[in-house]
Amino acid sequence: MLILGRLYWLISWALITAIAVIIVLILLRLIANQADLNPFSWSSINIRRLTDPIIGPVRRALARMAVDPKYAPLVAILLAILLGWFVLQLISGIANTLAGILVSIAAHSVIATMGYLLYGMLGLYSLLIFVRIILSWGTVGYKNRLMRFLVNATEPLLGPLRRYVPPVGAFDISPIVAFVIIWLFQAAVAGTLLRGWQLIFFA
Repeated sequence: MLILGRLYWLISWALITAIAVIIVLILLRLIANQADLNPFSWSSINIRRLTDPIIGPVRRALARMAVDPKYAPLVAILLAILLGWFVLQLISGIANTLAGILVSIAAHSVIATMGYLLYGMLGLYSLLIFVRIILSWGTVGYKNRLMRFLVNATEPLLGPLRRYVPPVGAFDISPIVAFVIIWLFQAAVAGTLLRGWQLIFFA
């Protein structure tokens, strides 16, 4: 459990640091643009090189929605914070599941072990959907082996939802509905098979 706790702390710290670095880089880019610095200087070129993979897809998405692309850096900051929080929640869920399985096995509770396994599998499915969304934003095609696996794994849920849930503008919101459904199933598992067991070890 101590090793799991340290690993969870290390991953969380690395993720929070990455989010902070992204925010600082985007803010530096905004400052450089407002200060009208030489765009061919070493610092300007490197800031653009590091932030273009983040701001570029956001700018294209805003353009498709007929929103002024100049807001792309601010939207990118908000998305980095939101996605970072979501990933932290997923990591916390996985760590809690592993800890719960270890505790329930030590307590010889078959029902609790089954509950933690189901809870963890649902969390893992959420993670697969999340990774598919991120890769699709990065324009990774179906020919990619990882993307093909993610599509085959998640389409049984996302496919039917896409037929019944209309898109909002240019955005497909079926993954959001899928996250809600998975969260409801996790709540059901926690309220039945894991009733009386501590769910939060890491938060």
